[in-house]
Order: sequence, then structure tokens, then C-alpha cells
Amino acid sequence: MAPSKPRSKEWLSRFNAIPLYVRILLAMVLGLVTGLLLGEHSLFFEMPSKVILQLLGALAPPLILIAVVHVLMTTEISGRTAGRLAGLLLLNTSVAIAIGLSVANLMQPGTWSEFKKPEPAASREATTASPVDLLIQNVPKSILGPLGDKQNIIGVILIAVAFGVALRSVKSKPINDVQNFVEIAYEVILTVLHWIIQLVPIGVFAIVAKVVGTEGFAPFKAMGAFVLAVLLALALQTGWYLLRIHFFSWVSPMQALRGTRDALAMAFSTDSSTATMPVTYACLTENVGIREESASMGALVGANFNNDGTALYEAMAALFVAQLLGMQLTFSQQLIVVVTSILASVGAAGIPEAGLVTMTLVFTAVGLPVEYIALLLTVDWFLDRCRTTINVLGDVNVSCLLDGKLRPAVIGVGRNE
Repeated sequence: MAPSKPRSKEWLSRFNAIPLYVRILLAMVLGLVTGLLLGEHSLFFEMPSKVILQLLGALAPPLILIAVVHVLMTTEISGRTAGRLAGLLLLNTSVAIAIGLSVANLMQPGTWSEFKKPEPAASREATTASPVDLLIQNVPKSILGPLGDKQNIIGVILIAVAFGVALRSVKSKPINDVQNFVEIAYEVILTVLHWIIQLVPIGVFAIVAKVVGTEGFAPFKAMGAFVLAVLLALALQTGWYLLRIHFFSWVSPMQALRGTRDALAMAFSTDSSTATMPVTYACLTENVGIREESASMGALVGANFNNDGTALYEAMAALFVAQLLGMQLTFSQQLIVVVTSILASVGAAGIPEAGLVTMTLVFTAVGLPVEYIALLLTVDWFLDRCRTTINVLGDVNVSCLLDGKLRPAVIGVGRNE
């Protein structure tokens, strides 16, 4: 007779089987009820969202460092196609960010409702004396930060415990070369990131309870405007992709959409461009008839760099929060947002909610308070699926453009010529 699972493990596996977006929706409802019941006392719930965002911010620099190194080490790019691929990726991402910033500047979604401005940093520091605030201060703001601070022993212990447990699953893997080392480091970082993402519903519950209890429902009017603005910008980016396919590829826009609908549906449902990559490749070669070389360069190689939807969203999020807080970002600051968004989108791993991690770098680059990313948690579960779908459609666009205006011969469809 096989030994039965402990009840705690059985309960945990059942809980993890619930999709993340369902848990986030339930957390929103619970947060709304809690905020209405507790009112101003809901201010206490600000702490969990701060801790979660601080942990995500701590992972951002090493995630981008290792992700970019890993992509450049493992990606096989050869021939003149590499230059065309790089040009297409840079153009698409730049256009996406330009569309995002234009829509955000025109619609001004952050001005659609009043919002309490944050306290000055000096006054916040002057009142920081409670045990809860001291705990938040000891949560690492960066992976290496606590290692150089003799007073932050708690931060060192947190990092040691997290990576010690994560390394248990890969402790027997051999390290034969530098690539093995980078791949193991990448796997460990993603493992820790997955753990933190599991805490996102708690952060959503906390921020909804706090906002409803202290601000009422007014801020959510601005959130609704932000969702509409992002959807409009993503629709315009879709139009850009289809126009480019129409004029610069033998594939018709409707043929591209019809042939890759399974990949687009999977991108929206799984919220992961990485998981969708093989489906995208198969749809392009089998349904659309793209050459294997073009499909692999666009859907497999390009997918590691091509995160237009993520770049667009992060630029719009930065402008939205600035508008919400009454801060005017200058042209030069918006230019910094463009550059940082492009770099951050490359480091965004193809997993759900990874954009939240890299968004902390965009906010920090222009001096926006990262704690207001917590507000975006309430709608990010939906917008993340939308931008992941656009990321995959961007891969389809690049593959079609690489295939050119000359249609492959019927005998050579889906094959290298």
C-alpha cells in the first residue's frame, strides 16, 4: 500500500493547482470586502504589498543580467539574417514604446481620479520606528546589498535561506563549462521568482483593502482608464504588425492571424511566451507555410528579445503612475523610460508576471516610487495576458517579414531552400 501524502502537502498541491489569475481575482474580492469593513484601519495592509515589491525589485538586476547573458550565450545567430532580425526587433520595440507613450500622454489616464500624494521621504523616515517598519527595512532591496551591510543580518539570512532551498533541486547537476553555470544560475533565479510570484495574490488583497479603506473607489476609475489606454495601445501595435505583414511579406494579414490563432490563444491562456514558442513555430511552418529558417529566427531566436507588449506596458505604467501622483515627466525623462523599457523587456523572462520585476528598474530610473506598482497588481493579471499575446504576435510578424515578399514554392513550403 502506497504511503498517503501528508494533508499539508495535499492542501498545498490543490491550492497551487488553482490558476494564478483566479487566486488574484479572489484576493481582489476579499480585499474589497476587508477595506469596506475596516475603513481607515486598512492602512495596516500596506506592509505586505511593500515587502513583495521590495523582493521583486531585489531580483530585477540579477534576473536581467543572467537572462541577457544566457540568451546571448545560447542563441545561434548566423548570416546576414541576424542583422535584419536585430533591425526588425529594435524597430518594433521602439514603435511599441512610442505608441504607448503617445496614448498615455493623450488620454492622461492617471488624471481621471484624485489620489492622495505620497508623504515626503523625510517625514516617512521620521515616523519609522514600529517593528513592522523595521522588518520592511531589513527585506533586501538588492541581492548583494545586505552582504556589504554589517547591520542587515536579517537580509543576509533571507537571501541565504531562499537560494539555499532553491539550490537543493539542482545540487546534483554537473557544471562542466561556463554555459552550465549560467543555466543553473538562471534556473535558480527563476525558481525564487516563482516563489515570490505566488505571493502576488496576497499583495493584491493587501493593496485593494488599503486603497478601498483609505481612498474609497475613486482610484479605480483611473485604473479603468489605464486598462482602456493599454488595450488601445496594444490594438494600435497589432495594426502596425498587420500593416507591415501586408506590405513586406508574401503572407496576408488574415492568413497570418488564421494560421497562428492556436499560438495566440495559448499565449493568452498560459500567460507565457516561452511555453508558446514551440506552438508558434509549428503554426508558422505547418499552417502559414513560412520557411523553417525564418520561423526559427523569428519565433525561437527573436522571441528571447522581442517583448514589444511588455516594453509598451512598462512605459505606459511609468507615465500613468507619474500622472496619478501629479508628477510631470520631462521629455528627457520619458526618453530614459524608452531606453530602460527596451533593456528591461529583453530581461523579462517568458513567465507570468515577470514584467512586474523589470518594471521596478523603469520606475527607479526616473525617480518614481516603486510602491505604487502595487496598484497595478489589481489589473496586471489581465493586461499581462494581453501583452503576452502581443509579444507572440510580434514573433509572428518578424518571421513573416524575414520570409520576404517571395512566396516559397509549394514543394518547399516549411523547408529551407
